[in-house]
Amino acid sequence: MTNNKLTVRNVSKWFAGDNGEIVNAIDDISFALAENEFVSLVGPSGCGKSTLLSIAAGLTEPSSGAVLVDGDIVRGPGRDRGVVFQTYTLFPWMDVRANIEFALRGEDFSRAERRRVADEHLELVGLSQFADAMPSQLSGGMRQRVAIARALSYRPRVLLMDEPFGALDAMTRQLMQELLTRVWEEHRLTVLFVTHDIDEAVFLSDRVLLMSARPGRLVEDVRIDLERPRRFELQTSAEFVEYRAHLLSTVRAAQPIPGGIT
Repeated sequence: MTNNKLTVRNVSKWFAGDNGEIVNAIDDISFALAENEFVSLVGPSGCGKSTLLSIAAGLTEPSSGAVLVDGDIVRGPGRDRGVVFQTYTLFPWMDVRANIEFALRGEDFSRAERRRVADEHLELVGLSQFADAMPSQLSGGMRQRVAIARALSYRPRVLLMDEPFGALDAMTRQLMQELLTRVWEEHRLTVLFVTHDIDEAVFLSDRVLLMSARPGRLVEDVRIDLERPRRFELQTSAEFVEYRAHLLSTVRAAQPIPGGIT
């Protein structure tokens, strides 16, 4: 028995290309996340990070291997996993509170309990005063905060995040990173986080997993031993700069085309 919350075991994925040839997206990837661990996936553009996250979410089937949550094989989407994408997947015809309450349907909650849970999670992400607003009335960062609140509302065992801050401006992105670290530190979630941003990975993570160019393979597992709680002043520290330099050089070495990370 182990305390691994999420296990990726010898996962490979291949697709049929436009000309009929087989395209190997990811190849024989294995790693595990302990309970309450924050792990980021980083690698060159097209290396299969999002494909791997989609397999973990149960949205894509692996060609071989398996993903397990608490020892149970993932066979499709499930409420044991919350998923947050880069795009704002809110229902535009529902107000903010209703978007969160919708995620709780099918649970053994009364209507009053759904409202209480929704309001609790809106407070968690600092949006209590926008409960009755429509998604179109919110900024991009606010919409993503609603998406995070919704993903957390039904208490998933694992939170999967696919470049959730990639579409935000630099200042909003920093604020969202700080919000996520605060939520994680307070509620101790198990998180698998896909990003192309080395600074973001170092700032957020307990470990950073580096993938090679396609076919994506795991080339390094780097533990980030930086003190928590983390604040942005940390990014000027010698330790942070050292982690950043090491990871950046490794990812560049894994990128076979000019341009580095994209």
